[in-house]
Amino acid sequence: MNRGHTFKLVYLSTLSALAVALHAVEALIPVPYIFPGAKLGLANVVAVHVIYTYGLVEGLVVTGVRTVLGSLLGGFLLGATFILSAAGGLASTAVMGVLVVTGRERLSPVGVSVVGAITHNVAQLVAAGLITRQPALVYYLPALLAFGLPTGVLVGLISLRLKPLEGLIRSLLGPGESGS
Repeated sequence: MNRGHTFKLVYLSTLSALAVALHAVEALIPVPYIFPGAKLGLANVVAVHVIYTYGLVEGLVVTGVRTVLGSLLGGFLLGATFILSAAGGLASTAVMGVLVVTGRERLSPVGVSVVGAITHNVAQLVAAGLITRQPALVYYLPALLAFGLPTGVLVGLISLRLKPLEGLIRSLLGPGESGS
């Protein structure tokens, strides 16, 4: 194991811990009752940063670790909340990763994050519809998007501020260790 690989492992572990902490803190923030199930999505800042710095696979790993550990800490591991969180997080990370891989030069982190927010909301509603067998849940999508789109922009703007870190991280990794 070379120095670059060790740095990458430590950096991704640290980012996973940060994502779990943001996930836990976000659970403490009250959301208006007119949007049940809506969240700010602050942990997605970490997902966007990892996708831009390393790539899709690493983004999915960090999101998966965040979902499992965050759910474990929240006391809802393997329950309906976990399934909704996993569906939204993994689907949005996958879509954002594909967008970054295929359109890195054309899309900013803000655009990628907004598409991720839309994907997150759609995936959660599909999962909720499958769990409850209530396809009418799809009518809740406009309300979720009314909250999710601005938070997607916020996550993207924060991620944009982190972009200078990508070059620094790549220079610390050395050639061949970056996922992009």
